Amino acid sequence: MIPFASHIHPASEDFQSQRAGMLGLVGQLRALEQRAADASARAASSFAKRGALLPRERVARLLDPGMPFLPLCNLAGYGMDDPDPERCIPGGSQIAGIGFVSGVRCMVVATDSGIDAGALTEAGNQKLMRCQDIALENRLPFVHLVESAGSNLRKYRVDKFIRGGGMFYNLARLSASGLPVVTVVHGSSTAGGAYMPGLSDYVVMVRGRAKAFLAGPPLLKAATGEIATDEELGGTAMHASVSGLAEYVAEDDAHAIALARDILATLDWNDGMPAPGPCAEPPHLDPDELAGVMVLEHRKPVDMREVIARLVDGSRWMDFKPDYGAATVCGHGRIEGHAVGFVSNNGPIDPAGATKAAQFIQLCNQSGTPLVFLQNTTGFIVGRTSEEAGMIKHGSKMIQALANSRVPQITIHCGASFGAGNYGMCGRAFRPRFCFSWPNARTAVMGGEQAATTLEIVARQQAERKGAPVDEGRLAAQKAEIVANFSAQASAFYTSGHLLDDGVIDPRDTRAVLAFVLATAREAEARQPRAVQFGVARF
Repeated sequence: MIPFASHIHPASEDFQSQRAGMLGLVGQLRALEQRAADASARAASSFAKRGALLPRERVARLLDPGMPFLPLCNLAGYGMDDPDPERCIPGGSQIAGIGFVSGVRCMVVATDSGIDAGALTEAGNQKLMRCQDIALENRLPFVHLVESAGSNLRKYRVDKFIRGGGMFYNLARLSASGLPVVTVVHGSSTAGGAYMPGLSDYVVMVRGRAKAFLAGPPLLKAATGEIATDEELGGTAMHASVSGLAEYVAEDDAHAIALARDILATLDWNDGMPAPGPCAEPPHLDPDELAGVMVLEHRKPVDMREVIARLVDGSRWMDFKPDYGAATVCGHGRIEGHAVGFVSNNGPIDPAGATKAAQFIQLCNQSGTPLVFLQNTTGFIVGRTSEEAGMIKHGSKMIQALANSRVPQITIHCGASFGAGNYGMCGRAFRPRFCFSWPNARTAVMGGEQAATTLEIVARQQAERKGAPVDEGRLAAQKAEIVANFSAQASAFYTSGHLLDDGVIDPRDTRAVLAFVLATAREAEARQPRAVQFGVARF
């Protein structure tokens, strides 16, 4: 394959302007992430008084030093748990990601108990269940660091209670699928939270601090009149010697983390895994330039080959049918040695582009090649000519191929993701293995202006049929309201806050993120867990 010849001029005014805008959005992302870390760190003195490690310190001790860690759902709950963007703390009170524990690639989730005592939020529940789904699909052991007061009863919602049962369903499925579930209980694990250690394969509890009970002392007294202390009802000593819930007793947080690492080390989990390939050639075109390659205004065109060339080994890639359906970009390349098929957009998807993409998706399935979708489209093309050309049937053909594809699929929202283009390019509803967004990405059924104009036309037609005058003031107010509503929901910060992706990433990190998840998917394909009919039961 021949290296791509770039037409980008990094010294140009346009490039520098785009770069400054993108870096501003990256700065906003980092500030939100820091907001969560700072909120948790404010509890440092109370943690220190009881000799406990802060949640982020626990995660840092659990993970292998110097090894990569991929955070997931970093903005979960932003604009969701609290509608005020200036006060809302992102992350769903959970720290989550894929990392290495004693050399084993694991899904790691830790309750951020420095924030509201680790009380479960709607976004936190969704984030936890998404991480469990990722662990199941990618055959990863699940390591859970728990310290939670349970749900906030002041914010009780019956729908949240019912949906929340999915986290326990998933724990049972992980164990039954042969994927070890290791839980460290650092503090309270109350009510439904008690089933987190109960449905785990290995449980470590910290002496004098860990507690697990279906009803804590206040609820027990309210429900039955019985009076018991925390330790009598569900302390570590009781569960280790009487109930049998705990396999291991730790003297403090650091000891508990060391025991969890020892458990992973004893599993021989990496036996038979593919050996790392030879060191790959880095892109000839600098990935740092991705901060300026992508336009921030989705109406401006961009050649997505310029993006691909800054992701693939040696900037080499093989363009598939470049002259047919030219606005749809398909082709082959490698990322850190992993063979990849790319699908992207240089404009709307037309009949020829949909046909090309459908064929390419099937070819990648034939060869077992993972697919990477780089979304940047205003959707499937509309108009009389495209309808006559069969846009509906050709677009459906692309969606058929995508929905029934069996190779790992990874989606990056790089720019616009409008209309059914979101679906055809493997949006969240089509269950990509992983889905990330750049901070400039915009997602909507259509542009706000188009939506407002459509409803304006309808309103004028209705008034004309009735012979009534048009209220221009009312129409103008309606248009402004619709545009504002669409604009507010289209931002990557909003969609990621509502868990419509697996996190917002710096464009310059895209190659590293793709290499990491491709290696994760490759391990999953090679692994054969020893599934059992039921999860491992506690006796």
